[in-house]
Amino acid sequence: MLNEFKDFIAKGNVMDMAVGIIIGAAFTAIVSSLVADLINPIIGLALGGVDFSNMYAVLSGAVAEGASLEAARESGAAVFAYGSFIMAVINFLIIAFVVFMLVRSVNKVKDAAKAEEEAPAEAAPAGPTELDLLAEIRDALAKK
Repeated sequence: MLNEFKDFIAKGNVMDMAVGIIIGAAFTAIVSSLVADLINPIIGLALGGVDFSNMYAVLSGAVAEGASLEAARESGAAVFAYGSFIMAVINFLIIAFVVFMLVRSVNKVKDAAKAEEEAPAEAAPAGPTELDLLAEIRDALAKK
C-alpha cells in the first residue's frame, strides 16, 4: 500500500496539480491586490467617490446616521449589506476577466508553439530514386 501511495504521489498529474494550486494561491493574492488597491479606487473615482462596501440597509435595530457597515454590525443591528455583495460581484468580474486574459495569452503561446512544431521542415533536395540509379547502371553497362 505504501508503494502504491508513492506511485500515486510521484505521478506527474498530482505534482502538476500541487504546483498549480500553489501558483494559483500566489496569483490570487496578486489579483486581489490589483482589484482592491488599483481598480476599485478608480471605479470609486469614476462613480464620484462612492464606496459600495459601506452601503447597507438596516433591517432591524438602531444604527447611528451615517455609521459604517462595521459599526452597524457591531451595534448588533440586522443589516442588509448589499454594497458588499456589489463589490464581490465587481471583484469577481474583474478577476474572471484577468484570468480570461491570462488563459487567452497562454493558449496563443501554445498554439504558436504547436504551429511551429507542425510546420513542415524544409524538404531536403530529393536524391535519385532507386529506379533512376538502376537506369543509370543499365545505361553505363550498355555503353561498354
